[in-house]
Amino acid sequence: MADYQIMVDSACDVNPELLREWGVQVIDMSLLFDGEEESIPGLSIPAPVFYQRLREGAMAKTAAVNSEDFRDTFEAHLREGRDVLYLSFSSGLSSTFHTAELIAEDLREQYPERKVCIVDSLSASSGYGLLLYLMVLRKQEGMEVEALQHYAEETRFHVCHWFTVDDLNHLKRGGRLSSAAAILGTVLQVKPVLHMDNEGHLIGMSKARGRKKAIQALADAYEATALNREDPVFISHSDCPEDVAVLRDIMKERFGVEVMMDAYIGPMIGAHVGPGTLSLFFVGSER
Repeated sequence: MADYQIMVDSACDVNPELLREWGVQVIDMSLLFDGEEESIPGLSIPAPVFYQRLREGAMAKTAAVNSEDFRDTFEAHLREGRDVLYLSFSSGLSSTFHTAELIAEDLREQYPERKVCIVDSLSASSGYGLLLYLMVLRKQEGMEVEALQHYAEETRFHVCHWFTVDDLNHLKRGGRLSSAAAILGTVLQVKPVLHMDNEGHLIGMSKARGRKKAIQALADAYEATALNREDPVFISHSDCPEDVAVLRDIMKERFGVEVMMDAYIGPMIGAHVGPGTLSLFFVGSER
């Protein structure tokens, strides 16, 4: 079996030590704070520091991986005789997948003996990370690169993303909520519960009165669609560790499930959802 390198971008929220253990390379996106002239690598700012800046009123914009970064990163492996499999951030939220595919087409011509596989995860945050983890397991079992590409393209539709946000103003700024709805929701303590659909878009599913009910709604979604309680469950959050502990306890008490990993939502997703977002990811019968 030819050697190959699995890659993701920094919209994939997995603890860095796990990524190193899995042998996965991360291609970083960039971040620009309003009023500052230079963008910075997204991974260069610790998540707690990033969320503190948001709470202090800073606004951040993110940029997709550019074509030259993709070319340089892919080609470094191809020159050394390794195939490449890049699992991208959802095309429903970013242009990253399409940029990577254009570069891959060019590199396939330059390196006809090598394989350059690009997969649209249709996922984000630690849902993206959960799909990656399932792929890493298959690679460790000896699955070849093209077979792993097909596995990912089938499995992605069973990686369920459910989350709730605390600060409605970030959804308003992103155009996903009207100003009137954001103001009314804030006054009434309404917390939207959202998920990611099969096209990789964020879709509102319900509204809960208060944070407690919103967290319970995440567990309700697990109960409704989870395939196997032995499958891994991931959590991600934007600087709300107390809520992570509550959700962990609910998953243990209601279903006997131990959450495998909880991770910070990194700046690439956090810039759009704001502090206080809590997410649950698992393998389900459907998204």
